[in-house]
Amino acid sequence: MTMRIGTNEQRLRRALEASGQRFTEQRAAVYRFLANTDIHPTAEDVFLAVRRDIPGISLATVYKSLETLVGCGLAVKLTYSDGSARYDGRTDPHLHVRCVSCGAVADVPGEVDTRSIEALADRAEGFEVTGYRLELTGLCEACRRETAPRAIRA
Repeated sequence: MTMRIGTNEQRLRRALEASGQRFTEQRAAVYRFLANTDIHPTAEDVFLAVRRDIPGISLATVYKSLETLVGCGLAVKLTYSDGSARYDGRTDPHLHVRCVSCGAVADVPGEVDTRSIEALADRAEGFEVTGYRLELTGLCEACRRETAPRAIRA
């Protein structure tokens, strides 16, 4: 695990330097958490996790650190029409599922079929596609159990 953290720190330092940003322990702590989780946390989730290591960190610092990571290409901000946002430490092309009830977001295992994406992009005449985000929506297992009809007892 130490090797991975060291590799993550080197990656962070290079990305920050390339974008003219400074390396700080707060940014490193936020990046360590984001790079080692697959829960697609909100900024508040990151704040609660990181303040265990850095008790004096503020929510504003976490927000700024997350935006810096997004700007450096080390994280992706997943925004939704309701104004909410979650952060993803994976920057490679991959799919997500999002629960429309509780808002949980998870990765879909496996590779993205880029031929299908390219075929869709080809149909967008006059539009230059520079990226994509594919998300499947529905109900997670926990929310399905909660909303499942209960058997009537006689």
